[in-house]
Amino acid sequence: MSCGGCSGAVERVLKKLEGVKSLDVSLESQSATIVTEPSVTYETILSTIKKTGKTVNSGEADGQSMSV
Repeated sequence: MSCGGCSGAVERVLKKLEGVKSLDVSLESQSATIVTEPSVTYETILSTIKKTGKTVNSGEADGQSMSV
């Protein structure tokens, strides 16, 4: 995410995703921290972010590194 529009786009799509309890999208650290219901999979979050056209460089779920 290189601008406020980029981080805003990621935040908007995640807010619409059912099962998201909380999220913190940081332009400064170029990261997103998402807390979801157990029914929301890592793959669902990843594909939702990718729909914005943004590249995901790394991911983690429940403290475990995940593939992107």
